[in-house]
Amino acid sequence: MRVTSVNLRKIEDKGNIKAYATIILDDCLAIHGIKLIKGKERDFIAFPNEKGKDGKYYDHVHPIVSSLRDEIETAILQKYNS
Repeated sequence: MRVTSVNLRKIEDKGNIKAYATIILDDCLAIHGIKLIKGKERDFIAFPNEKGKDGKYYDHVHPIVSSLRDEIETAILQKYNS
């Protein structure tokens, strides 16, 4: 799968969240609500999730292979920085 489109909504004054992203994979699948977060050492992405009753966060969707996660993160960071 390849990222074929990235749309960003930059956020101001929302703590560590810098933007929300929507990506499209292979012109077939859209994933909304990916957060771009300012980390201590680097910016990173967080997939849509919700907090469970046990206090842990559970992703609604996430890549299984790390290479796809890297591609998604790189595409979002490039769009944000352009």
